[in-house]
Amino acid sequence: MCSCLPSQSDYNEEKLIIRFETTRLDSRRPLVEARQANVIRIYENILNNSNKKRIALSGGAAAAEALKQLEPDVMAVYPITPQTTIIETFAKFKADGEVATEVIEVESEHSAISACVGSSAAGARTVTATSSQGLALMNEILYIASGMRLPILMIVSSRALSAPLNIHGDHSDVMGARDTGWIQIFSENAQEIYDNTIIGMKLAEKVRFPVMAIMDGFNTSHCVENLEILPIEKVREFVGEFVPEQSLLDIENPVTFGPVALQNSYFEFKVNQEEAMDDVANEYLKIAKEFEKLTGRKKDIFEAYQIEDAEQVIILAGSTAGTAKDVVDNMRGQGKKVGLIKINLFRPFPRKEIIEALKNVQSIAVMERAISSGTYPPFYQDIMTGLFQFGEKKNMQSIIYSLGGCDIFAKDIEQIFNDLIANKISNEIKYIGI
Repeated sequence: MCSCLPSQSDYNEEKLIIRFETTRLDSRRPLVEARQANVIRIYENILNNSNKKRIALSGGAAAAEALKQLEPDVMAVYPITPQTTIIETFAKFKADGEVATEVIEVESEHSAISACVGSSAAGARTVTATSSQGLALMNEILYIASGMRLPILMIVSSRALSAPLNIHGDHSDVMGARDTGWIQIFSENAQEIYDNTIIGMKLAEKVRFPVMAIMDGFNTSHCVENLEILPIEKVREFVGEFVPEQSLLDIENPVTFGPVALQNSYFEFKVNQEEAMDDVANEYLKIAKEFEKLTGRKKDIFEAYQIEDAEQVIILAGSTAGTAKDVVDNMRGQGKKVGLIKINLFRPFPRKEIIEALKNVQSIAVMERAISSGTYPPFYQDIMTGLFQFGEKKNMQSIIYSLGGCDIFAKDIEQIFNDLIANKISNEIKYIGI
C-alpha cells in the first residue's frame, strides 16, 4: 500500500486529499490489513484536524516559518550547525520575495549580534539565530544588548561546546549565557519553537529585554514533526507593530545609547535592570494567556505533568520531556505516583512557583544537559536555593545526561524514578549514559 499527502505548496485548509493505491493481498493478508488499518487511523486523525493548518516541518524550519510571519525589519546571520536550518529556510523566503526583511550576512557571530544591537537601537524589529561556539563568541555583546534594554529575538539551536569538538545537542551554550540578562524560553518540540518564536518577539518588545527562544540541536532543529501554524494576519495582529520607546534615528528626540556609567551610577543602572527583570514572568503569563485564546495551546512558566498527587518528580527542560511524559504515563499505569515538571521559562527563574508545585513531593531528580564545572549544574542550584529559601527540605538528586547528543532512553528515565522510589539518592551528581 502506498499513500501520499499533499506537499506544503498543495495544501488546502478546507480539504485534505489522500490517495491510496491498491495492494494485492496474498498470504501476508493479516499483516497487510493491520498496516492498512493503522495508516487509516493516522489519516483519520489528520482529517479530524483539517480545519486547522497542520504542516510537517523540522524545528528549524518551524522557527523560520514563524519569523516569516513576523517579518522582522532586520535579520543578521552567520551559519553554524545546527542553526543553519533556520537561516537557510529564511534566506529562501527572502530570495523568493516572501519577506522584505533586510538580511545582513556578516563574517562572524560576534558581528551578527553587533549588527543586531545597532539595528535594534535604530528602532528596527531585529532577530538573529545561532548555536554553540557562535553563542559563546557573542558573549561580550549579549551583556550590551540586555544592558541597553534592546528587544532582540535570538533563536538558539542549543549545542555542545568545544573542546573536544562536538556538533550535537546539549544545553552547554545557553547555560553559559544564562547570566547575561537575556530572557530564556525552552522548547520541547517543533510546535513549541514555532509558538515561542512568536511569543518571544512580543515579550521582548513588551518588556524591552532581549529573548532567546531555545530548541535542542538536532533532536528538535532537524527532526520533522506535524504542527499547527497560524495565518500570517493572525500572527501579525497578535504581535502588533513595533514602536520603539527610543530610537537613534529619532532626530527630534536625540538619545545616547551605551554611555559611560562610573561608580556613582553603574550600580543603579544594574539594579534598575534587575527590577525590570522581576516583572518579566508576569508579562510572559499575560502574553501566554492571549496566545492560548488564539490557538488553544496552553503556555505557562513551566508545565506540571501528573504532579497533583505525585510523590516522585523529575524536573528538566527541552526535548527529553516527551520521552519523560511517556514514562510517567506507563508508570502511572503501574500504580506509581510519579510526575514531571518541564521548565519553559528559565530566565527569569520561577523559583517560588516551582517550590509551591513541589510542596507535597517526597523526592526529586533534576536532569540537566550541562555541567557547571566545579559545582552543581544550574537547575539544581536554583531549585535547591528555592527550597532552602522557603524552608522546604526534599530529597533531591542532581543528574547530568545527554552531553554532546548522547542518547537518553525511556528505560533510563524509568530507572531514575525507581531510584527515587527506593530512596537511592546521594549528594553526588549522577551521570547517565556513560
